[in-house]
Amino acid sequence: MKSQQELTPIAHIRTPYPEKFSVPRQSRLTPNIYATVELTGDYDHAQAVKGIEQFSHLWLVFEFHQHNHWQEKVRPPRLGGNESVGVFASRSPFRPNQLGLSVVELISVETSPNVKLAVRGADIVDGTPIVDIKPYIPYVDAVPNAKGGFADNTPNVLNVQLLDNAKHQLEQTSNAPQALETAIIEVLQQDPRPAYHKEKRTDRRYGTALFDYNIRWYVEENTVFVEEITQNTL
Repeated sequence: MKSQQELTPIAHIRTPYPEKFSVPRQSRLTPNIYATVELTGDYDHAQAVKGIEQFSHLWLVFEFHQHNHWQEKVRPPRLGGNESVGVFASRSPFRPNQLGLSVVELISVETSPNVKLAVRGADIVDGTPIVDIKPYIPYVDAVPNAKGGFADNTPNVLNVQLLDNAKHQLEQTSNAPQALETAIIEVLQQDPRPAYHKEKRTDRRYGTALFDYNIRWYVEENTVFVEEITQNTL
């Protein structure tokens, strides 16, 4: 019998990823990029997070709010986008109940005037509804000898090089150029291109939205070349 209970967001997360193309494919791949979990409504009370600062990491249960349908079979990027598996053998967002699960590092807790949790390593689109928060408990949540199937090995990362024009724009537009450069490198070294693009022509240009910047880049061999960094004016 299908439950009629509706999930109520307890928080929303603020991340530097305004669109899904920018988002790392797994959590903790961008360890220097911060996000903020902002509790909302009836859940925005200090008592709701009392004791949470004792934990170094948290599980975030969230809603893939930009997807409204599910697929029985999907094509994981780790398989090159050419081989399909069942949705339950993947972490695809095209799930029956649109629920995602990510582990993040808890950095700090703010309770006044509103409850905010500073975290890092999130792989979640900006504004995503959070439906639950649970502490990560190492002795039960970490399984040292677990098998990762087709995603068992850590993916290779690309080199990232800022061209002279991009370096100049970085210095001119950002109040924290070093932090922005680190964020750009951590995001682009994961190679956010669709899997089916990676074996094709190399002259294709890409645009990635990060914070309120647009990053233009292309790939040659195993290197991402950042050619333009512009700030959104909207």
